[in-house]
Amino acid sequence: MSAETVILGAGIIGVSTAYYLSQHQDPSSIHLVDPSPELFSSASGYAGGFLAKDWFGPALAPLGALSFEEHRRLAEEHGGREKWGYSPATCFSYAASAAARESAKRGDDWLRDGTSRADAAPLAFDDAGSGKTPTWLRRVDGDHLELISDEGTTAQVDPLRLCQFLLRECLARGVKLYHPAKPASVVTHDFGNGDELIGVNIDRLEAGEPLTESLLLPCTRLIITAGSWTGQVFRTLFPWSRLEIPIRSLAGHSLVLKSPRWHAGLEGNGCHAIFTTHDGGFCPEMFSRIGGHIYFAGLNSSSLPLPDAEKGKATPYDESLAQLREAARQTLGPAGGGGGVAAADDDNDLEIVREGLCFRPVTDWGKPIIARIPDEEIGAGIVTRAGANGGVFVAAGHGPWGIAMSLGTGIVLAEMVQGRKTSANVSGLAFFG
Repeated sequence: MSAETVILGAGIIGVSTAYYLSQHQDPSSIHLVDPSPELFSSASGYAGGFLAKDWFGPALAPLGALSFEEHRRLAEEHGGREKWGYSPATCFSYAASAAARESAKRGDDWLRDGTSRADAAPLAFDDAGSGKTPTWLRRVDGDHLELISDEGTTAQVDPLRLCQFLLRECLARGVKLYHPAKPASVVTHDFGNGDELIGVNIDRLEAGEPLTESLLLPCTRLIITAGSWTGQVFRTLFPWSRLEIPIRSLAGHSLVLKSPRWHAGLEGNGCHAIFTTHDGGFCPEMFSRIGGHIYFAGLNSSSLPLPDAEKGKATPYDESLAQLREAARQTLGPAGGGGGVAAADDDNDLEIVREGLCFRPVTDWGKPIIARIPDEEIGAGIVTRAGANGGVFVAAGHGPWGIAMSLGTGIVLAEMVQGRKTSANVSGLAFFG
């Protein structure tokens, strides 16, 4: 009989974990719980969807490579190009000086230092005169464009559509979904060796309404994949524990745009990722997607308050959106005309399809936590069943690499929970114990 498993958080890490768990256990024994009235309304649905194979430090390199290859395999097997916009990508660093390239920091430093994600790319710069330059990027005399990705090492997806695919597959197999619903407390029973975890009480909600129903979900395996809210969820369930889950949020505003300079005939062989800097003091990131959309982001803040998860989609800040729109007009607008800034009567040149604000879970050391929490850290004498029959697990803190790392995390976490050998070495991500 499969051990009952509750996953708290149905974002991309949660649904990926459920997807791979359901390949090796009775899917009806897997329970997904999420408090948001609109699923994928934070980073899982509003991230850029950029994928990289080898842009990571040693602790993350095995997981990064595994996840990248799984993204490719899954897309090939299930029609990912049509279903969630999977495509190879070509990456450029735009207007970067030679001195900046030589002093670029590697690994995860770019996130903490507020510099460009291009600083995490391998040091394999090449001439950009290869005919792969995107048509939608505004070019001016004297600018500088460097190709920073090798063929076959970067790709692009629409994360919302990928999440929706994974969830559909889970539900079709028999995985159970509860939303909006939030965890309330754990349930234990003394079998003679301590208070053993046997279930979780959840509160079923109606959007914007008080509690409507309480429900007990039996489980011996509990997985917390609640993104920026992971620490809050752990504290709710284990208020007596001395352990603090060290995950905070990094807020990011974004735009999804359409440009008349995006041409299907020229963009059809692959998407583009552009990393640059802006006078406003931030580093814009631009990712084209199959179908003509361009994702524009890079304006991040660690000071914006994290909203209640049950309130769903966050409301973007007008000032931040205005700053992004101005940067987009300067970078993607028509050539000429006031230094590249579109005049008032050119506002419709770039069509805004969507504006968003999401909260990405980060750790101070720039790596996620993927681990089982030792029983002694839970406290209050609570124990979990040994081996693959029980345990409390955490997978969160992926920062801007949540989509890229999602499938690999789902694979290794499912293997870890089920007591199988992991497909990648993630021992460097075991924060606990």
